[in-house]
Amino acid sequence: MVWYATREDVKDALDVKETARSNARVDRALEGASRAVEGLLHREFAPVIATRYFDWPNSQTARPWRLWLDDSELISVTSLSSGGVTIAASDFFLEPNRTGPPYRRIEIDLDSNAAYGGGATYQRDITITGLWGYANDETPAGTVAEALDASETAVDVDGAASALLGVGSVLRVDSERMLVTGRSQLNTGQSLGGDLTASAANTTVAVADGTAFAVDEVLLVDGERMRIEDTAGNQLVVKRAWDGSVLAAHTAGTNVFAARTLTVSRGALGTTAATHTSGTVVNRWDPPGPVRDLCIAEALTTLLQGQSGYARVVGSGENQREAAGKGLGDLRCSVYASHGRKARTRAV
Repeated sequence: MVWYATREDVKDALDVKETARSNARVDRALEGASRAVEGLLHREFAPVIATRYFDWPNSQTARPWRLWLDDSELISVTSLSSGGVTIAASDFFLEPNRTGPPYRRIEIDLDSNAAYGGGATYQRDITITGLWGYANDETPAGTVAEALDASETAVDVDGAASALLGVGSVLRVDSERMLVTGRSQLNTGQSLGGDLTASAANTTVAVADGTAFAVDEVLLVDGERMRIEDTAGNQLVVKRAWDGSVLAAHTAGTNVFAARTLTVSRGALGTTAATHTSGTVVNRWDPPGPVRDLCIAEALTTLLQGQSGYARVVGSGENQREAAGKGLGDLRCSVYASHGRKARTRAV
């Protein structure tokens, strides 16, 4: 199942240390939050390639040239047929054309000879293959650092991808989509160009090639994590003792690792696992901003309430009361207003 935020999004917001136990708790909270968001908004946002079937419009008490898609919202159409007869792309319109995607209905061009119907029964007379979902908004997020066959589930990426991707990200490499389910350390092939003292003020890391790293990427040197804040040539400006790790001294020549190996689920969301060449661009699917924010907020609330045995309170003495979560309630209302389907089975 697709999450609408990443493990790293939630942990950054909570400042949770990198431990296997906290990862499992965050993942459970994200799964619950993502499904709660879908339930509230009556939508599934991720792009899915699929073939779906519909009754022809007269059974929908609608205009015979207008097919309402109900909760199956479209991003694009690969093929459309009715009664076994293909309807050319030039003979139909995706609507609403001014605001879609998502598209909520398909209308036959009345200036064409195409029509819905013609099958032995109106039931499942119309067949649509396409990309379903809310929108296919993507951000280029680095490249794969190795050639991939169709079965590998450990994918090495470059520094840019390491900084922009997290557990829960939806990737597209060529035409294949992948879900990131984990990440592990990979030797970057570079080492420290000078000693580092055990001082939070010692924030400059010398490397052989600074272009191989990206701002926000997290490095691992010995047992200490460091987050790259900036780069200046072959000097990396870092935040020391990141993610709950311990500040320590390091000697020149120590190998530099980064979380550049992604564990992925291949052939996701209706795509097929395929081979890919080294250097292929990795595209990250981006959910709508308000949806992502609400997912993070729901996950944070679940984690914090769980830590308190679902007994969080504010105030003290006679003024003590249960934490109402007004900010979360306001966010739910705002996102419902902007991205909810208003509990309709059919658009009106």
